Amino acid sequence: MTRFERVLEARCELGESPVWSVERQALYFVDITGRRLHRYDPAAGRHESWPVDEDIGCVAPAADGGLVAAMRSGVWRLDEAGRKVRRLAANPEDPATSRFNDGKVDPRGRFLAGTLDEPKAGGKAGLYRLGGGRLARLVDGVLTSNGLAWSPDGRTLYHADTPRFVVRAYDYDLESGEIAGGRVFFERDATAADRARPDGAAVDQEGCYWSALYDGARVARHDPGGRLMAEYPAPTRKVTMPAFGGADLRTLYLTSARDPATGEGGDLYAMAADVAGLPPTPFDPAA
Repeated sequence: MTRFERVLEARCELGESPVWSVERQALYFVDITGRRLHRYDPAAGRHESWPVDEDIGCVAPAADGGLVAAMRSGVWRLDEAGRKVRRLAANPEDPATSRFNDGKVDPRGRFLAGTLDEPKAGGKAGLYRLGGGRLARLVDGVLTSNGLAWSPDGRTLYHADTPRFVVRAYDYDLESGEIAGGRVFFERDATAADRARPDGAAVDQEGCYWSALYDGARVARHDPGGRLMAEYPAPTRKVTMPAFGGADLRTLYLTSARDPATGEGGDLYAMAADVAGLPPTPFDPAA
């Protein structure tokens, strides 16, 4: 299979943050503005979803059970049905104009999440690392934080600013969680005919970066140097984030947003990949 096909009619408004749990052999994802948590067990063909009480930007399984999620009001521990257990840190920005968006767990179990500047008025969003009950700001001046992923050795962090059509790479210190040496990994040229821009992302075992191109109906694979290797078409324009899953981590799942103009999208898609992905690290509350 060289293109994505629909595997689940999820009916999301804004599907995002797919993450595979190796332990649970299930895919979790969210509907940010539809305010739902989803869980999909492909082997059993079972799909469950639960309402949450605010916009939920991203989610990740926790090593001690339950989940960690970045929401409009801050970072929370949730149970398996999306119920709030406790807040780990408040949103350091104004929740009236900012919410959390993309987020992932680093190879040492730390949780990183970025925000979205909703008015797109000045790049007030950022990227944060959770630790010790507070959020440390790693990147400033962002419009929409997206595209988080790490290289296989964990020494490179990728981060996208979607409205600016750019993905940057940073040196990542696995011991401290600090970043340095920001540089352009790849940048897209917007045209009137093609407004495809880098949204969520995943990295495979060969170190290649798979980027969902929002409004572009495809996922792009870039080599570790940033060179475009291939593009894989999807059945809907507003693709949001890929994630490797399945027992062998060779199924590439893809979330999407509903297109208000056509009513298409919002479902979950998948494609068989020739290379396996990296097993996601569960959130470690002690990290």
